[in-house]
Amino acid sequence: MAEQPLFTLTTSRGFAGWLAGTGGSLAFTTYQGGKVFFLGTKPDGKLAVFDRSFPRCMGLAVTPDARTILMATQVQLYRFDNILPKGEMQDAFDAIYAPHQTWITGDIDIHDIGIGADGSPVFANTLFNCLATTSDGHSFRPLWQPPFITRLVAEDRCHLNGLAMEHGVARYVTCVSRSDVSDGWRDRRADGGVVVDVGTSEIVASGLSMPHSPRLHNGRLWLVNSGTGELGWIDPADGRFTPVVFCPGYARGLTFVGNSAVVGLSRARENRTFSGLPLEDALRAHDAEARTGLLVIDLTSGAISDWVRIEGVIDELFDVAALPGIRNPSAIGLKGTEIQRVLSVDPG
Repeated sequence: MAEQPLFTLTTSRGFAGWLAGTGGSLAFTTYQGGKVFFLGTKPDGKLAVFDRSFPRCMGLAVTPDARTILMATQVQLYRFDNILPKGEMQDAFDAIYAPHQTWITGDIDIHDIGIGADGSPVFANTLFNCLATTSDGHSFRPLWQPPFITRLVAEDRCHLNGLAMEHGVARYVTCVSRSDVSDGWRDRRADGGVVVDVGTSEIVASGLSMPHSPRLHNGRLWLVNSGTGELGWIDPADGRFTPVVFCPGYARGLTFVGNSAVVGLSRARENRTFSGLPLEDALRAHDAEARTGLLVIDLTSGAISDWVRIEGVIDELFDVAALPGIRNPSAIGLKGTEIQRVLSVDPG
């Protein structure tokens, strides 16, 4: 029997120092590996890596105070809460995220998640081509769908995958195409991508290649044009995409820490989803191989200041999120006895 490749995580020399300097930490997901990872720093300044396993980990959303995390999985949406009071530690951890609530949605292929102004989840329901929220007694409640989608049906027509929130309101979504037939987005991967304004239902940008992870930051609408491997921003007034940096891999997952962007990367697979994209030519032009990991990008210079590289059994990441004010997080999983023993009491 062939020996299974090991999981290895390496970083640039400055990554741990950069992360420590932010006063926070990072979380990222891999649906392929079925894990959520936390990257923090130990009291001695060294990098800390913590992970938990859940089936098909996808989108992440974090409250501004980082007390709560939402995470999408294959058939469930989880809410995790930090059970440590602010300023307290357990062992070397200053956060223990425990699963306190779950919504069973079924396999609707949830991608990005946001948190509404009332605290409720808002998510990209990719299978049904819409934005949705949770519903008591049902798998989900649809909130909005693009104007080119004529039916609410489980056909993944346009591959609505990305969601940009602003002050608890859904502002923009990304779709791989405007297709209105089952699985039609796959035929428009190279240049069919669009950004849609949720408030007006107008298409504000088109001609993109598999766009993902739209985010509003410092007055700009950022996204990763995954099919070309570029991080950039969109001017909704004219729809122009301005690339800032080339990312050597299938870029997907985006968060901001101060004046830095953190982008997730995946090794491009030889399959129908990733092959035949402009990214292949771009990698050859840069004499580069696609990699899996994270890039830290200085938004002023457009330079990659630090990086995390993952090799071995994990090839694909989905989302990355910043945890401000949390230096060394951990989490409770569903396996083993830990979930039976770690309890929290509402002091109210």
